[in-house]
Amino acid sequence: MRSLFWRVFASFWLAIALVAGLSLLLGHAANQDTWIIARHPAIANFAGNWVKAFEAGDTQRAYSLLERRKSRYHMDVQILDVNYIPLMRVTQLPAPPLFGPRNDRRLPWRRLTEEYTSEKGNTYLFIYRLPYPELDDWRRSSLLWPLSALGIALVVLTLFSLLLTLSITRPLDRLRRAVHDLGHTVYQQESLSRLARRHDELGVLARDFNRMGQRLQGLIGSQRQLLRDVSHELRSPLARLRIALALAERAGAEERERLWPRLTQECDRLEALISEILALARLDAEPGASHRIELLPLARKLREDAKLSHPNQRIDLHIEPDLTLLGWPDMLERALDNLLRNALRFNPPSAPIEIVARRRGERLLLSVRDQGPGVAEEHLERLGEPFFREPGQSASGHGLGLAIARRAVERHAGNLILGNHPQGGFIATLDLPLDRGAT
Repeated sequence: MRSLFWRVFASFWLAIALVAGLSLLLGHAANQDTWIIARHPAIANFAGNWVKAFEAGDTQRAYSLLERRKSRYHMDVQILDVNYIPLMRVTQLPAPPLFGPRNDRRLPWRRLTEEYTSEKGNTYLFIYRLPYPELDDWRRSSLLWPLSALGIALVVLTLFSLLLTLSITRPLDRLRRAVHDLGHTVYQQESLSRLARRHDELGVLARDFNRMGQRLQGLIGSQRQLLRDVSHELRSPLARLRIALALAERAGAEERERLWPRLTQECDRLEALISEILALARLDAEPGASHRIELLPLARKLREDAKLSHPNQRIDLHIEPDLTLLGWPDMLERALDNLLRNALRFNPPSAPIEIVARRRGERLLLSVRDQGPGVAEEHLERLGEPFFREPGQSASGHGLGLAIARRAVERHAGNLILGNHPQGGFIATLDLPLDRGAT
């Protein structure tokens, strides 16, 4: 991070310093005479004032302007017309050549020339002879403020570059440490709490990183819990298989024949458990492109499949014919099938199961209600956790059906709401967006 700090700092500082320095040096080198004529108090605006007095016929005022320049700045002025004929000057000095090589340092003064055209169209040539001591004193006094200002500006720009660089590199260093901690699963959200309070892009990045870290830690924790639960659930059927095999080895032919159905049953249970575990794991994979799902045909198909195993069970559908949803058909069918099978497991044969779909704004509420005993209130919060089953439950199952349904609904950017119906029974509701894919 130090390399980035000095790189950014040096880039800001050198860019500003080079622009300021080169602008100053090039301006003085290219326009030195023009700069002196425009800024020296003895020369600035002198040509315009003199020409105005001269063309107005006020010779006395024009001569007075020349005398004041002579007495105050020790500067001689020679004025020529367009034919190079002298018009007025204070003292008679040998005029150096107007053209050809020049070397003003051989003379005690610096010669500057200015051509001025009046409003009447007359052109005048002003030749200023400014003594070098006067010019040097003025240059030192005139450059003192710009140099001081430049030095102050460089100090301020240096501090500004330092603060700007620190404001960029310090948050990046905090993010680097947070990424390092996240890779070692020791990430703490408090490490970026101060950075997350900033109201700029780095603050937004820190808040997004906090959400990502929280989500990853939750996923890692759930995966670890899932592995522990899977190990525990697989141990029971494997232990029963081992006991049945040991009994079959010591039993006779007749006793062995009675043990084979038990072995087959345990294998079927193990296969069903592994299938549900794989189904839960596949929900985290990339599902591909979403499609438009027609809910009524999907519910009718699930009802026909359920009648194969429960021919006497009545299933009522309350779904509009044109009600559709954007999502993944296989995933939604698996979630709804698990809810329906869960209702079939606890619903009495004499009471109907209701599948209801209704709109609520831009969302869809798809519910499955049975007429069974319901679930104790203290266990509702844990429903949907992998391998969780209500204590004292005698129905078959591994506690993965609701977990698969919940994960499928979450992939559709929805929620699974579980609870007891006010009129009796248990109701599971899928709260889904109508026209938005999964997040």
